[in-house]
Amino acid sequence: MASISSNLLFISFILYLIATLFFGGAIKEKKSLNEKKATNKWGKIAVFLTIIGFIAQLGYFITRWIAAGHAPVSNMFEFTTFFGMALVGAFIVIYFIYRTTLLGLFTMPVAILVIAYASMFPRDISPLIPALQSYWLHIHVTTAAIGEAILAISFAAGLIYLVKAIDQTKSSKKTFWLEVIMFGLVTVIGFVIVSSIFAGTGYQEKFNWIDKHGNQAEVEYLMPALTGPHKGELLTKDGFKPLVEMPAFINAKKLNTVIWSFAAGIILYGLIRLILRKRIGASLKPLVKNIKLDFVDEISYRSVLIGFPVFTLGALIFAMIWAQVAWSRFWGWDPKEVWALITWLFYAAFMHLRLSKGWHGEKSAWLAVIGFAIIMFNLVAVNLIIAGLHSYAGS
Repeated sequence: MASISSNLLFISFILYLIATLFFGGAIKEKKSLNEKKATNKWGKIAVFLTIIGFIAQLGYFITRWIAAGHAPVSNMFEFTTFFGMALVGAFIVIYFIYRTTLLGLFTMPVAILVIAYASMFPRDISPLIPALQSYWLHIHVTTAAIGEAILAISFAAGLIYLVKAIDQTKSSKKTFWLEVIMFGLVTVIGFVIVSSIFAGTGYQEKFNWIDKHGNQAEVEYLMPALTGPHKGELLTKDGFKPLVEMPAFINAKKLNTVIWSFAAGIILYGLIRLILRKRIGASLKPLVKNIKLDFVDEISYRSVLIGFPVFTLGALIFAMIWAQVAWSRFWGWDPKEVWALITWLFYAAFMHLRLSKGWHGEKSAWLAVIGFAIIMFNLVAVNLIIAGLHSYAGS
């Protein structure tokens, strides 16, 4: 059953890749991309492949659930693949409301990057630790992920708005920050590439170290250790000695992965700029020439309008109920809890500024993009670097 699950996930990934190419073909259509009937044959094929890919990934989720005996959302691989699936599902729903294939061209690459990012984590099925043996696992985690996925659609629509609205003929603060966003997406690709390279070579080295509770433990690195564990002792003969030792509350191994990914992202971004001879944002601008700004602004806002209450239920209300059941307290200032609250406060401010202060258009688009950056920081940095009660999610 586990092998069937893996095969279905791989099939869905390939279908998403092919669908993205067809979405690219769809935007060459002469008709306006804002009309509900403006989806050409390329777009119809892209949507069809996306739906088939989603069904295949849903099959992965079900078969892995059967094989594991619990909802497959208990570690980074499982949660991130579910997040990717929820993102695709949210796009499919939004597509049938607005009928715009351009949104698929910007959304599907994000979903592909999320699933590729997930594939770099250990995929073994393991028993749940006691803290996770609750039906609240299914309720809290899946609802939070679905809420974040819907909010990610707002990011895609906001990104389209900014690519269309920002003047790329001259350098400015706007072009700089838009390019920072593009660099962030390229860095995820860098993570996938560098992780694949070291995995292919079978690189590994082991350390003894002292955790934040003062206990001795062993950790295995799959990349050369630029950042070493607290009071670490290298066990691998001729292994790479760390450049710097991290305090116990920092997950040195995963910080090391982030640093390698960031370095790979810089190199990859430099190569892309060398090939394109211009900013990535400027290269994407011709793709959005037929889109109306009010149209994508509406999609971005509606996505937050739907995603925010779903996220509130999953990431805060259900999470606090489970925390009360599991740890006899509904709030404990754990890093993951704090960043979930920060995310909620940001989107609450988004709604306030949109409804009360009239922050429409470009201001709203920037907020949608920043909100998604906060979500990704929570997913990547908080899960991978900062040790806390939710550290099992980074296993």
